[in-house]
Amino acid sequence: MARDEVAEALSALEAHKREIGAVKISKFFQDDPERFARFHIALDDLIFDFSKHRLTEKTFALLLDLARSARVEARRAALFAGEAVNATERRPALHMALRNLSGKPMFAEGVDVMPDVVAERGKMEAFAEAIRSGSIKAANGERFTDIVNFGIGGSDLGPKMAAQALAPFVADHLTLHFVANVDGADIGDTLKRLPLSTTLFVICSKTFTTLETMTNARTARDRVARTLGEKAVADHFCAVSTHLDKIAEFGVRSDRVFGFWDWVGGRYSIWSSIGLSLAIGIGARQFQEFLRGGEDIDTHFLEAPLERNIPVIMALLGVWYRDFWGFSTLAIIPYDERLGRFPAYIQQLDMESNGKSVDLSGAPVTMATAPIIFGEPGTNCQHAFFQLFHQGQTIVPVDFLIAAEPTCADPAHHQLLLANCLAQSQALMQGRALDEVVLRLQAEGLSSEAAVALAPHKAFAGDRPSSTLLYKQLTPRALGRLIALYEHKVFVQGVIWNINSFDQWGVELGKELAIELAPIIADGARSTRGLDPSTAGLIEAARLLAKTEV
Repeated sequence: MARDEVAEALSALEAHKREIGAVKISKFFQDDPERFARFHIALDDLIFDFSKHRLTEKTFALLLDLARSARVEARRAALFAGEAVNATERRPALHMALRNLSGKPMFAEGVDVMPDVVAERGKMEAFAEAIRSGSIKAANGERFTDIVNFGIGGSDLGPKMAAQALAPFVADHLTLHFVANVDGADIGDTLKRLPLSTTLFVICSKTFTTLETMTNARTARDRVARTLGEKAVADHFCAVSTHLDKIAEFGVRSDRVFGFWDWVGGRYSIWSSIGLSLAIGIGARQFQEFLRGGEDIDTHFLEAPLERNIPVIMALLGVWYRDFWGFSTLAIIPYDERLGRFPAYIQQLDMESNGKSVDLSGAPVTMATAPIIFGEPGTNCQHAFFQLFHQGQTIVPVDFLIAAEPTCADPAHHQLLLANCLAQSQALMQGRALDEVVLRLQAEGLSSEAAVALAPHKAFAGDRPSSTLLYKQLTPRALGRLIALYEHKVFVQGVIWNINSFDQWGVELGKELAIELAPIIADGARSTRGLDPSTAGLIEAARLLAKTEV
């Protein structure tokens, strides 16, 4: 029945799109001077402006009808109640419990998880403070100066992104490093610049079997054992995992092991002990502020009505463009150099969650799902792919992120940064008409003929939609809010598309084939018979190239 209602809501939106399809966003502003007041939401010091979109009050109402017909509120309740919303793996997705600082119970399939969460968080934060203060020391008796995080996917992207974003809050005596790629250059280049005698290695692998993570960890272990001695391994390694037998075999002491739960997906794990390296860097108090930011959005997502609910509106705008306008991409553009890895983090969150082609029943989906996410910090990207944004044939909706005040940066620089951010969203929306360009060129002294010839190259169609997230400063709490907004946005879109946003089977096949191919590649005498001709040919070519002298 619900999907029938969804189909009706989709039909109504399709008809409405035909009604307003020729109306430009700039016209909406001309007709409604109060448009910004109507289409923005303030949550404390966070402003979400969605006025520069192809929508009217009627569009907004129809999109909200779509959310209600998809039972977003009921699915949201199931998510927070700890029901098994991850249907294919038969488990909850309760990462919100990790940032629950209220003391209220939260249940995973009927069991209150908060006592375990609070205990593990306390253990992790105490260890982080001991490393940070120097009360836990390296094998040589000195305090640690460098922290290396081994992880892959969310256990790398999360801590790495957050550590870069919150660099001003990292203790001056600490340097954080992140190694993810199985490419030996990653670990090799990192080890090359480390003071090994004062370096702590954090191994993040739930199963303690992750190929990339454990390959890098073993390389580091060998280096420590050879350089500092076998006994030093216990002082220089800790682990975020649940497989105690494998951890003990590696040489990590039991009091330096921190766990999390199977209801925590990798791309949501920054809130858990996976955030250990971040907690060491910024300290337990600021780490709790980071958690508090996520909790702020959880409360907002649960309590705000749909029409004032930021993640719900972000989700609906995404569906509007992906499924009705055919805009297959979304750019995340933070005007903050320290948020340089934020687009990649959201890329994984969104594309790994909702890049699905079957619905919850296993049937082919009837709607386009996850957009292609990409982005870089402004203003650098203005001198790269913004040319396509402004004058290309492909329309790319944009999320702009900007702080009103800088964090440990020059205020004059920040004023220019803010001006550029607002100018880009304005230019994308307004454009510049051909007639206006001709008049400007003539005013600059060009003849009428020359102006008319040049004008098409300098005209901008405009009507490019964008949202802006404006916040006071990029603090740990602000970063927590931004991450949680996108988490809940992705969840809402998954509900509307009727897919499972919490599994990621698409990453498995390549892993399986890599394990099968690794011994064939390692042994040049192994036969490639049975492989497809392309793979076999490439292996043979690689063997020949490896033997060729340059």
